[in-house]
Amino acid sequence: MDVLDDLAFRGYIFQMTDEDKLRRRLAEGRMTLYCGFDPTADSLHAGSLVPIMGLRRFQDAGHKPIALVGGGTGLIGDPSGKAEERQLNSLEVVQAYTEGQRAQLEKYLDFEAVHNSALMVSNYTWLSELRTIEFLRDVGKHFSMGYMLGKESVSSRLSTGISFTEFSYMVLQAYDFMELNREYGCELQIGGSDQWGNITAGIELCRRMLNKTVYGLTFPLLEKSDGTKFGKTETGTLWLDPEKTSPYQFYQFWVNAADRDVVKFLKLFTFLSRERIEELEREVEARPEKREAQRVLAEEVTTFIHGVAAKNRAVHISEALFYGNLQDLNEQEIEEAFRGNVPFYDINTPSFQRKGTLFAEGGVILLNLLVFTGISSSKRQAREDIMNGAIYINGERWTTGLIGPDERLAGKYLVIRRGKRSYFLVRWLT
Repeated sequence: MDVLDDLAFRGYIFQMTDEDKLRRRLAEGRMTLYCGFDPTADSLHAGSLVPIMGLRRFQDAGHKPIALVGGGTGLIGDPSGKAEERQLNSLEVVQAYTEGQRAQLEKYLDFEAVHNSALMVSNYTWLSELRTIEFLRDVGKHFSMGYMLGKESVSSRLSTGISFTEFSYMVLQAYDFMELNREYGCELQIGGSDQWGNITAGIELCRRMLNKTVYGLTFPLLEKSDGTKFGKTETGTLWLDPEKTSPYQFYQFWVNAADRDVVKFLKLFTFLSRERIEELEREVEARPEKREAQRVLAEEVTTFIHGVAAKNRAVHISEALFYGNLQDLNEQEIEEAFRGNVPFYDINTPSFQRKGTLFAEGGVILLNLLVFTGISSSKRQAREDIMNGAIYINGERWTTGLIGPDERLAGKYLVIRRGKRSYFLVRWLT
């Protein structure tokens, strides 16, 4: 399938410049394109997946992608989509963020392809070398105040205020496009729809200064069907770094996708064929309770981002939790499933033994453990919770007074559940 037709089927295209010319140019042979990633954190997040996969789809169609990490523009701050000016980070912080994102992007694009290997660059390389007077004379003169004020990224901020620093961002991003065209023959910039003004500014600068025709294409900004922001979870942002969002958490985000979202997500975030996606769409309509489409979505995206081993681990954890087979989990899986996801409580055995209030012959006193950990607010509440059958240890309802050492998962963990949803992790340090 033609790459633009494939992108259209998958819901990627929001705007593009001169579609007929762009189609003809793509049909002529390999095109170099780029997308920018501003280093505002030490990890990319779920919102970065659309441009990442956009670059990958162009590469799979035979074109050459450039991932531009904004080591220079990240020091300025993009006003696009922001209600107020963001806090500026130091050079050291931005460079650390740049390296972190560079390492991630290297996993998702093919940098060893024979004819269209991906390229990664930082615009700090050339922006840090610019001289103010020459830049204003040679580049700034091509941007009229009326032109810049007409761009949504600027006009939307006029009522709340925009500094000259952020006002200049558009010119710097336009310069990036020109530099990439001059150095690498880059002819297409892709990005989110909030980047349209910056992209068209670069197109115009290439026309004026290089007499070159280049193109732009933007993707829609995503929301979930319930109106909440895509990539946000109960615990915060869905990061691509497994240390910030575990593969299990990542998997759970996708497997819990709403029926109204799952087909859209399959199109955007997997490399499944059109026929397979349409088959899963029929499955959603006929047997939504099976949640087959969600399972496929979660496995495909988790594999792409974290690899097969991490995906298999996430599936195993999910199945163990669903069926209550917590004893099947090893130490790594227990940590991934619960550590950082639920309240946890560390126990240092010698110190608690000296207190003489938690341990008795044969094990841990459940009543005191519930109070110590804050699972129950008082001993009276703990007694009621135990008597009412509201306490579960490692998936099993617990009504006895002691928990023996043999109950610890992997020799050091207790997973305590109060009621249907409140989980707690207790870990023995010694």
